[in-house]
Amino acid sequence: MPKLTRAEVAQAVRNPLAFIADRWTPDPRTVQRAAMAALVMAVAIVVTGGAVRLTGSGLGCPTWPKCTDQSLTTTSEMGFHGIIEFSNRMLTYVLCAAVGWAIIAARAAEPWRRDLTRLGWTQFWVVMGNAVLGGIVVLVGLNPYTVAAHFLLSTALIAIAVVTWQRTREGSAAPRPLVGKAVVQLTWLLTAAAGALIAVGTVVTGAGRHAGDSSDVKRIPLDWTMIAQLHADLAWLVVALSVALWFVLKAVDAPIGPRRRARDLFLILMFQGVLGYIQYFTKTPEVLVGLHMFGACLVWIGVVRVLLSLRERPTADTEIPSQSDSSALSSV
Repeated sequence: MPKLTRAEVAQAVRNPLAFIADRWTPDPRTVQRAAMAALVMAVAIVVTGGAVRLTGSGLGCPTWPKCTDQSLTTTSEMGFHGIIEFSNRMLTYVLCAAVGWAIIAARAAEPWRRDLTRLGWTQFWVVMGNAVLGGIVVLVGLNPYTVAAHFLLSTALIAIAVVTWQRTREGSAAPRPLVGKAVVQLTWLLTAAAGALIAVGTVVTGAGRHAGDSSDVKRIPLDWTMIAQLHADLAWLVVALSVALWFVLKAVDAPIGPRRRARDLFLILMFQGVLGYIQYFTKTPEVLVGLHMFGACLVWIGVVRVLLSLRERPTADTEIPSQSDSSALSSV
């Protein structure tokens, strides 16, 4: 282990990221992998949070930040539910580690990408905010409105993680559009509809059968069948918009990147739609609800990737192509 001078130790304490950056330069693949790890963990925390809810372990640790008033960790008396809830809490630290790795890798990259560092810190503060909100969810006895907010903030984290990962595969120059303004507007409409779909999905959950605990937990006072039908209608709207976007991209001879992203989104939506109808007619079994939550993450990732594929950010020294070559451009 190399010896550090007193000045170097002081520098490391004052600015540890700069200290690391002076001594380590990751290659671009390492930065991309760090961003991908943060994205994977953002999805994993949603899926494991769903497992907490679907196993009735939402109050497995009845208080926060400790698991009980006397113990920081779960105890043997708390059984299976305590283990599930406490494990999900511990996974937050893994998520923080993944986001921290992404921040460090972005800061140490050469040249320094300040945009990536800012995106990494944004993820960190969203994680911190959601951890506090998760504690509030426990303290208010799994109030369905706080549970919905908890999921929506996780969805925001996934969106930021996708943007971060995409930016690690691009240059830092100003974005150049690959399609016309009308196509961009259609994609933003699709994004808004997908956001509404996810938001209504949290209401379906909040009014539905899985309260997250074996005790009597308050539900959102709405007719579940009615809100589930609204959710299905929004799903069909998102499917219709994705199909329309796919055909429009083909009609205007858009680059292959946006067309592939639109195709991928359509396939994800088909999987999610079939799964949604199966769980509806089978009275929402826990396994299918968990898969549907995972599918919701994939849908949102697919939507954000479609939106990001409509422009490119070349490296600063990349030659700007001529108008005749623009159709050959693709978003990575």
